[in-house]
Amino acid sequence: MPDVPRTRRDRCPGVLRPWAADDGLLVRLRLVGGRLPSDSLRALAAVSEKYGTGRIHVTGRANLQLRGLPGEDGLLPPEVLRALEDTGLLPSRTHELVRNIMLSPRAQGTVRDSVATALDGLLCARPHRAALPGRFLFVLDDGTGDLLDRTCDLGLVALDEHTAQLRVGAGWGPLTPIGGAAARLVELADEFLRRRGDGPTAPWHVTELPAPLIEPVPPDPRLPAPAPPLPYGPLPEGGHHVPVPVEGLDRSAAEALAAEALVSGRADLVVTPWRGVLVPGGAL
Repeated sequence: MPDVPRTRRDRCPGVLRPWAADDGLLVRLRLVGGRLPSDSLRALAAVSEKYGTGRIHVTGRANLQLRGLPGEDGLLPPEVLRALEDTGLLPSRTHELVRNIMLSPRAQGTVRDSVATALDGLLCARPHRAALPGRFLFVLDDGTGDLLDRTCDLGLVALDEHTAQLRVGAGWGPLTPIGGAAARLVELADEFLRRRGDGPTAPWHVTELPAPLIEPVPPDPRLPAPAPPLPYGPLPEGGHHVPVPVEGLDRSAAEALAAEALVSGRADLVVTPWRGVLVPGGAL
């Protein structure tokens, strides 16, 4: 049976669907696997300074938020929407709310490219997938175990460079080749959409379905043990993990992080699920 009886539709905020807070409109920008280009961070800091509170906040899902934005009838003015699109952080207006993909921050190669990037492309490729709830979450653990304690709707844990075990709600799914994992996850998301129905009482999460999405299987013995959160400070492989204060990053702090990433020879930073920013120093 569903964990929580729903009486309303999900209202998780986005850019096209801001949240009306006491200090103005709040928008959330979703980052696939936390990946944040330096140029986009600089541009977003400028948008926040011009139109909002001047701060960039990070979330526990490794996304970004701006607060204090102007609006009319709960929507952003056209010039603010254009400015946010110009940051490059809103690649899809229609599917912005469903690009909820959390990834081990230090993941590289196959899991990042063959799963996270491919999954994002598949989610945005079909119009019906925009109906996924804004709280529906994919969690991809690269085999380090750093995201094993994160609840998810769908996900995986890499067992080696070729194979992963799927996560389905609170249980485990079958083994799958990593190269085909994105397609398998989207198939399961489509099945969730078929089963959940529509309307204000429709489930937001896999665990709220009346019956299991698929028959659960035992966890593979090769699964890693849960790992602690990425510590703040310098990292053994190079680079460092910078905590983001509750009040967020102001423009000078954001530009300093962007400049540091460029000095390292990498143009991207990674926002982490522990409300930090990973500044590259080695291979990501």
